[in-house]
Amino acid sequence: MTLKQLRAFLEAVRTGSFTAAAARMDITQASVSELIRKLEDEHGTPVFSRGGRRLVLTAAGSALLPFAEQAVAAADGAEQALRSVRSLRGGVATFGLLRNAAYYLLSDLAQQFHDSYPEVRIRLIGLNSVEVASAVAAGTVEAGLVVLPIDDDGLDVTPLMRDEVVYASADPARVAEPVTTAGLGRSRLILYDAHYGWADPTRRQLAERAQLAGIRLEPWIEVEHVESALALVARGIGDTIISRAVAESATCPDSVHTVGFAEPLYDTIALVRRKAEVLSPASRELARLAQRMLLSRS
Repeated sequence: MTLKQLRAFLEAVRTGSFTAAAARMDITQASVSELIRKLEDEHGTPVFSRGGRRLVLTAAGSALLPFAEQAVAAADGAEQALRSVRSLRGGVATFGLLRNAAYYLLSDLAQQFHDSYPEVRIRLIGLNSVEVASAVAAGTVEAGLVVLPIDDDGLDVTPLMRDEVVYASADPARVAEPVTTAGLGRSRLILYDAHYGWADPTRRQLAERAQLAGIRLEPWIEVEHVESALALVARGIGDTIISRAVAESATCPDSVHTVGFAEPLYDTIALVRRKAEVLSPASRELARLAQRMLLSRS
């Protein structure tokens, strides 16, 4: 069964005759008849009742119809997608990036996209996941990468990878064994993303654990950037939490040691877009490239 046979079948259904189908396909009536005959011969059953003034579907033809429509629509969509990528000659691609995107090999995203599509302008918005999700839901950003959990009303969420969250301290004794929620509650915590506070996805996970344990987490110091938090930790002022990607980067001072949680904690990174929204060709390609770069790390 070929796409050309299915196209001939659908045109015959829509027009009611092989002659009209041939005109729509810009081929001869004999060619349409031959395509349908081969389709029927391959499966040993007729798809049309012949003899009347208009073609009538048989039971087999009726069963085939929805699948033929899906197959042809999928093929047409694939061709359109490829044409869209080839035709990226302008426009603006907008994309939201998760906190600490550079630690996930996304720092070269703009250059790689520009190298492939130099005529497309790029807007990469590096925000906390809370704001990325909100911007995508509002339509001001077409798609983005976030850390879960987020408020996902109106969004399609596609989880891509997990990164472990670890406890970081300059005191080796404090990372001698996995950290419990109770132990976290006794720590002098230095937390970043001060602007978003406990709305930050990683902090939300910690807050939920603390609530279940009957513990209230209160940071001693809050800063905006993970680099600032690590600098304070390196001086022995307090401890923090970081993703494994940050812990394994050159940014993490040699004097800072890490350990996992007794109940492992993960940042789940996901791609978000609005439900039923068709991305522009440029933004769709930017999302594909970002997803590929992210998965290459996992």
